[in-house]
Amino acid sequence: MAQSFPHGRGAVVLPMLALMASAGFFLGAGWLNTAPPAAIVVIASFAAVLLIGAVFSALDHAEVVGVWLGEPYGTLVLTIAVTIIEVAALVSMIAHGADDPTEAREAVFSAIMIICNGLVGLCLLLGGYRHGEQELQPMGASAYLAVLIALSVLTLIIPDYTTSAAGPRLTSLQLVFISFLSLILYGAFLFIQTVRHRSYFLDARSAAKGHFDTRPTARQALVAGVGLVASLIGVVILADHVVPAMEEGFAWLHVRNVNAASGAALAALVLLPESLNAIRAASRNALQTALNCALGSVVATIGLTVPAISFFCLLTGHDIVFGLEKRDTMMLLLTLMISIVSFGAGRTNVLTGLVHLVVFAAYVFFIFVP
Repeated sequence: MAQSFPHGRGAVVLPMLALMASAGFFLGAGWLNTAPPAAIVVIASFAAVLLIGAVFSALDHAEVVGVWLGEPYGTLVLTIAVTIIEVAALVSMIAHGADDPTEAREAVFSAIMIICNGLVGLCLLLGGYRHGEQELQPMGASAYLAVLIALSVLTLIIPDYTTSAAGPRLTSLQLVFISFLSLILYGAFLFIQTVRHRSYFLDARSAAKGHFDTRPTARQALVAGVGLVASLIGVVILADHVVPAMEEGFAWLHVRNVNAASGAALAALVLLPESLNAIRAASRNALQTALNCALGSVVATIGLTVPAISFFCLLTGHDIVFGLEKRDTMMLLLTLMISIVSFGAGRTNVLTGLVHLVVFAAYVFFIFVP
């Protein structure tokens, strides 16, 4: 059903509560360090609820700004908001688990698998079930895939084959070089998406205003922009209290690969609001808009998140490992090959979506049964 502006009270109240809780955590940092375990669990649970609410509020406000800007700038705003949230959570995860350098790798790999298999598969399956076949812009899809293949291989596979550092690691110079390449490639992609070949990313079947029945005014877009900034600040601060508790919870449950489970949970949480936007777009037969949301997020995850985390680790002295293990490397290559086949014809159906979901199910299974 179409929506109108402005949004409900939750989009205003949740960011305010998140900021108030963040201020409380900052002022009560001394007490938190000596609090009993039961109190810490309660506080972390409360922070997690506010964090989820702030994430949804941030994406809600970003969507208002995006509708006001129009496509493809709208999905770009959503993508940038998601990237900021993900970087904040990853920084907190790395700072908490300084003795294990694989947290960022697991989160980035999880984002690729969740989006390219789980989210894309669900969009294709639901859209194909409802509309039979769905059309997309082949040139737009090929642009996403070209950038995704280059960035994912350079970042997650090449470190396994370099020899300047021991193990699947990059030296500081290699890390800086790969980060700059990622930024340059993502910047070039943005130029193609928003200026040079903008038509490649427009969905002729969907209205510019998406699932809203009106276009927001400049004042409503400004209010949403302020709400977006407030929500992101709350998310960044609350993540520092929620992410460590999440890791400790997986360890308490005796999960064998805590980093993989934590990375998957973090990616799923951050990507959930934007995933809902993609599913809504696919259900109304706007597949290109859905792919803009989905593939735009995963390209930004590598093109922006990896350089940000790399520079953070270099500045703070944290060790970082990006090279995947053999099983995950094969899962990544399988995902990329299936994506090329799925989008190469410019048409998709339920079978295409089912294939992606099968690979996603295998990815989830191997997290808990490695």
